[in-house]
Amino acid sequence: MVFIAPVPTFYRIVKKKSSEGFHSLPYVVGLFSAMLWIYYAMVKTNVTLLITINSFGCIAETIYVAIYFTYATKKARMKTLGLVLLLNFGVFGLILFLTQILCRGTNRAEVIGWTCMAFSVTVFVAPLSIMGRVIRTKSVEFMPFNLSLALTVSAVMWFLYGLLLKDVYVAVPNIPGMILGVLQMILYGIYRNSKSNNVATEKELPTVVKVDQEQPTKVNCEVYPVNISSLDSENGEGKDAKNLEDFQINSQV
Repeated sequence: MVFIAPVPTFYRIVKKKSSEGFHSLPYVVGLFSAMLWIYYAMVKTNVTLLITINSFGCIAETIYVAIYFTYATKKARMKTLGLVLLLNFGVFGLILFLTQILCRGTNRAEVIGWTCMAFSVTVFVAPLSIMGRVIRTKSVEFMPFNLSLALTVSAVMWFLYGLLLKDVYVAVPNIPGMILGVLQMILYGIYRNSKSNNVATEKELPTVVKVDQEQPTKVNCEVYPVNISSLDSENGEGKDAKNLEDFQINSQV
């Protein structure tokens, strides 16, 4: 449910050929988390479900990041590329190297488990930037409800799964996941009927700088709004006067 939930969002991105106001961070972090959980499951036994679901997650998140990278602006592309290189190659490679060199036996599983638990929390914390945007703009356009619902249900189920297996590394990270998921749905309920507070979209009147007629080299810093209809009228009168002047000159010639 969680990995399929963003499909409508990316369908919209592909259809409009623009990443609009969406962020790549949740998907890059989701890919990184799935990679970590696969590594943890390969070290620890009897957690086959972690391998299957996170393998599917790696494929899904890679597709999402690729689509985002295709339709994002140049600045967003560079930022996404930096995140992928930092997290999915740099940090993951470092964790893999250090745990293989410094850890042995069950100690390795514990170290990887703590690492997975820490970064799993970041998966749920990543959408906080979107939540902040929802509060600022009073618009839920870029926080899909289906993703928030899927994250909440998933967090509940994985918490119960970890609790029954007595695996603290699986159970604990899903506690903040449940809380943040509920908060996202509450925000959606509050702002779903509100309009965006984006002042930049408001249409402003054009302005004109008043020039001192007696001393043209000096500019009066007063700025006045322009009435379009009156401006058109003045332009029309100016054109009539110019035409009359040309007629008089031609008549004299």
